[in-house]
Amino acid sequence: MKKTFIMWLLVGWTSVSFAQTVTIIDQQSEKPLEGVVLISESPQASTITNAKGQADITAFKEAEKIQIRSQGYKTAVLSYSQIQSVDFRIGMESSILNLDEVVVSATRWRQTSSNVPSKIISISPKEVALQNPQTAADLLGASGKVFIQKSQQGGGSPMIRGFATNRLLYTVDGVRMNTAIFRAGNIQNVINLDPFATENTEVLFGPGSVIYGSDAIGGVMSFQTLTPQLSLSDKPLVTGKAVTRYSSANNEKTGHFDVNVGWKKWAFVTSFSSWDFDHLRQGSNGPDDYIKNIYPQRQDSMDVVITQDDPLLQIPSAYSQINLMQKVRFKPNEKWDFQYGFHYSETSSYGRYDRHNRFRNGTIRYAEWDYGPQIWMMNNLNITHSGNNAVYDQMSLRLAQQSFEESRIDRSLKSDERNTQTENIEAYSANLDFNKRIGSKNTLYYGLEYVFNDVASKGMLTDISTGVGQVGPSRYPNSTWSSIAAYVNNEFRVSNQFTMQAGLRYNQFNLDADFSNNLNFYPFPFTNAEINNGALTGSIGGVYRPTEKWAIRANFGTAFRSPNVDDIGKVFDSEPGAVTVPNPDLEAEYAYNFDLGISKVFGDAVKVDITGYYTILQNALVRRNFQLNGQDSILYDGEMSQVQAIQNAAIANVYGVQAGIEVKLSAGFMFLTDLNYQIGEEELDDGTTSASRHAAPFFGVSRLRYKYNDLTLEFNAMYQGERSFDDLATEEQGKDEIYAKDANGNNYTPAWYTLNLKAMYQLTDNFSVSGGVDNLTDQRYRPYSSGLSGAGRNFVISLHANF
Repeated sequence: MKKTFIMWLLVGWTSVSFAQTVTIIDQQSEKPLEGVVLISESPQASTITNAKGQADITAFKEAEKIQIRSQGYKTAVLSYSQIQSVDFRIGMESSILNLDEVVVSATRWRQTSSNVPSKIISISPKEVALQNPQTAADLLGASGKVFIQKSQQGGGSPMIRGFATNRLLYTVDGVRMNTAIFRAGNIQNVINLDPFATENTEVLFGPGSVIYGSDAIGGVMSFQTLTPQLSLSDKPLVTGKAVTRYSSANNEKTGHFDVNVGWKKWAFVTSFSSWDFDHLRQGSNGPDDYIKNIYPQRQDSMDVVITQDDPLLQIPSAYSQINLMQKVRFKPNEKWDFQYGFHYSETSSYGRYDRHNRFRNGTIRYAEWDYGPQIWMMNNLNITHSGNNAVYDQMSLRLAQQSFEESRIDRSLKSDERNTQTENIEAYSANLDFNKRIGSKNTLYYGLEYVFNDVASKGMLTDISTGVGQVGPSRYPNSTWSSIAAYVNNEFRVSNQFTMQAGLRYNQFNLDADFSNNLNFYPFPFTNAEINNGALTGSIGGVYRPTEKWAIRANFGTAFRSPNVDDIGKVFDSEPGAVTVPNPDLEAEYAYNFDLGISKVFGDAVKVDITGYYTILQNALVRRNFQLNGQDSILYDGEMSQVQAIQNAAIANVYGVQAGIEVKLSAGFMFLTDLNYQIGEEELDDGTTSASRHAAPFFGVSRLRYKYNDLTLEFNAMYQGERSFDDLATEEQGKDEIYAKDANGNNYTPAWYTLNLKAMYQLTDNFSVSGGVDNLTDQRYRPYSSGLSGAGRNFVISLHANF
């Protein structure tokens, strides 16, 4: 096998390539279109255009149907001979009313969404450039289909269809980002991703466990970073961009640079980004409950409380971040493609603003409550082979190593003892994926996956007056978590109008936890815990296309989440007066979901897309009252606290509707809106029900957009409905630090809206400017469950240079 592999490489080096290049342009402006996807089912092939609008379509010879797709343009379907007849130059007509697009997240392979029964959206680089999101969390939120919660400026926790955190899955270049310490509380890991270095973002709504395994209950967020582009001529291909941006609400200073250098067989892409954010200013019109006009400061070895000059500043919320990416690509011939990627992201320390809003004895509780630098590094090798043999048409092997570091630092006001808890995770994964076309009606997707996480957790107590430190309680036990799985998914084309997909996956997961690092601090009745269990999941669905202008999708799928280290072994203060302790007796939770979607284009002017869904979560892992050594309360952080633990103790139901409307108006105007309504219910210990914490209130966005030649303007409104005290989750009702007060003095989330103006103008072929004004009316608002208010009136300006 080794000799055969080396022979293939040598053939790749010595063979003469007769590549055929196609150029795709905008029909009106005649400018080249980057990122256009060409896909063929027979032969099985796909490619994407580079910055010059060019792609090598040698592998498409003899193809009778080549689909040519790009967001914002009408899909073209041509044969290879037809492309040849127009001298391999194709003009695409702009359109916003397509029902189909090319997606990857459904099966890990490029396919048209007309064959996928699940709802999937894509967020293009053009949309990102117009919206100017500061972080990857903001990028998702700008879609209007994903709700974003923030506990601090350095964060952003997506909520999808009533699920969040460790019931959603993140992938980067096809690699699982979720680790064994992804918690049920809000997480911040998505900010490690760089919007400037992201080639495409997809969100799959609903279960994705057949392809992705544990955690993919509410949805999958798939981020594809920049792919090194090869030259299709004898000259090197050198492209890139530089971006700089300023925002007034947090004095943002951002810079980005990336460059691609490609030859026929080798290509390199380098990307670097830097962000610096000051404390975030909230708006002047809204609830006074959101204003905290004091903050702690250390002066002359004493904690003092400072009154702010500007009460609208949210102190502390400032932070900074850098991201670096380096990719190398080697494509010796048409059959083999090797890509290596290195990713590095590091934030500064940043304050958790909601914890700084907690009060005790008439003053702020904490002198310090910060997240330490959040560090993520990934090495990823992706090998793709087009075999067209008896076993597979295409094969992909992904090998990845990731390192994560995060920490929490807290100190009570006027206390000299600082508590620091640090977690380091080494994550290793291997994915082997195949696709095989069987006859003219079946396409088989199948593969294997192995994931291993090594979790090291430590605690340190430091006397800041002397600098002397000693070992303190850690947040987690030192642990390992692993998963091995096999899956198969079949796409069956019943007819030209009807396609079905069905799949199965079996997952075996194992967790070993050693609690000896905390036995000196907590009286646990155990020293070790082990979980070794399996999960079988499946899905079946179909897409019916009576005509090209409407589609009906239905899908039934199951998903699971295996207990992780955060579930089984964490000690933390979940809310004032409560402490969560380890529970080694946990099992996987299962979700059963059905969704039905209808999309229709009326004439050439209106597109409507509506999806309804219902999800049942059984054996749900939830926080409930517990006993430790027969005691229901223990002394924790200086106060008597109710003992709680994660338990398989509930059934949860989530149901809702997602709706989108796009209207093409006259004279270059268009109207777009996305609406999301969801209800979540969770069973309590006494048999009653409570609202689900992660089911956001009604939210959405409406946009009026104008495009003329090189100018794009957008006026939009983003909004959220009210969540009354009675409709808050029981565990949320006591969180005074994040909610406003109603007329009865109870916590609730008020409804809010912001009006925003966006603009983008292409100055020359190489330079463009974008910007706008967010929150025109300077509203003081706080998204549901967030501990940080959104930005007040915010002026944004960004300059782009492309070469």
